[in-house]
Amino acid sequence: QVQLVESGGGVVQPGGSLSLSCAASDRTFSNYAMGWLRQAPGKEREFVASISWRGARLVYADSVKGRFTISRDNARNTVYLQMQNLIPEDTAVYYCAASGSRWPTSLSTDFGSWGQGTQVTVSS
Repeated sequence: QVQLVESGGGVVQPGGSLSLSCAASDRTFSNYAMGWLRQAPGKEREFVASISWRGARLVYADSVKGRFTISRDNARNTVYLQMQNLIPEDTAVYYCAASGSRWPTSLSTDFGSWGQGTQVTVSS
């Protein structure tokens, strides 16, 4: 399994922006779709965004569409999540995950490798 390490979480005011990064341990990263999922306290883990193996296809949850952007740099084995216009409901632990296929998916069960998570808190 590929090892994934997220970074970039923190505390931000409502309306602010934050960028997350996820570095993969090896070059097989470029063969797989990647995703970001999140889990808020007391809630189930939910899908946020997913990107295909070469970055041409993107899928977003309705709750983040137009505010979040997922991207990847296969040369750097890294996937990113740019978050704008953050709201308190975005507060959660954000996880990076690698899918078993090349195409984006919104199903958490399709992701086989997970990072340790990074906390994002949106609060005034």
